[in-house]
Amino acid sequence: MPIKYTEYGKNTNNKHVLFVHGLGASSLAWRDIPAALSNYFHTINVDLIGFGESDMPVEGDYTIKGFSKFIANFLKEEIKIGENEKISIVGHSLGGYIAAQFAIENRRTIEKIVLIDSSGLLEKPTPLLEQYLDAAMEMEPVLRYKKLKKVLGAIYAHPSFMPPIVVDKFVETIIKEGARNAFKRAYENSTRTHIELEGFQQIQDVPCLLIWGEKDSLIPIEYCEKFKQNLSGSETQNLIIKDTGHAPFVERTALVYEKLRTFLS
Repeated sequence: MPIKYTEYGKNTNNKHVLFVHGLGASSLAWRDIPAALSNYFHTINVDLIGFGESDMPVEGDYTIKGFSKFIANFLKEEIKIGENEKISIVGHSLGGYIAAQFAIENRRTIEKIVLIDSSGLLEKPTPLLEQYLDAAMEMEPVLRYKKLKKVLGAIYAHPSFMPPIVVDKFVETIIKEGARNAFKRAYENSTRTHIELEGFQQIQDVPCLLIWGEKDSLIPIEYCEKFKQNLSGSETQNLIIKDTGHAPFVERTALVYEKLRTFLS
């Protein structure tokens, strides 16, 4: 199936880092961070199946375990990561949940994990997540745009942090055939399931960095504390970024870039 991805530093670095975006987003969400980090790593930035410019099959597996399997196949078949090679994964929101699940299922492959405002411990959708689903499913164009502008703006600590193109790109993608189906099914699975204690126990020895926006309204900071408690046996670091919402790598790009560079090194 057609999968959109970009690679940087492939021929000059042998430390691999995969970036996994969040719900409704695409590889564009990471801006220039993967390219900038290619001075130190081989970075891979992928559009998940069902999102961005990748294929959106109606019968696609949009569960967390399905996405984990997709990542495994993608790394093996497309990127040609060998059985004895290791890779670090940076996941945001839904991508964080996928990154953790992939690490649990492929422990020997994982070098380090970075979870940014990650889902994976929700018992139910937060109010802003419910509004996000409602906006994405809206069929009337003008109303859809208004809802998305409001919801996506609320994801940031200050709506002014949101680049206007974010709404336009979201609308451009969500109206594609299969996009709403993928969004809704990924939303339902990721908000109705969570990482089990047994899963956390399998990655206790994996170095992990938690990055969270202090003012995240989509997945509040209390969930960062829950991740810290469940990863208490591992080499876990955490960075709480003040006056920042659900997308720290957009709102505080330089700070997040430097933390990623030092941690992954």
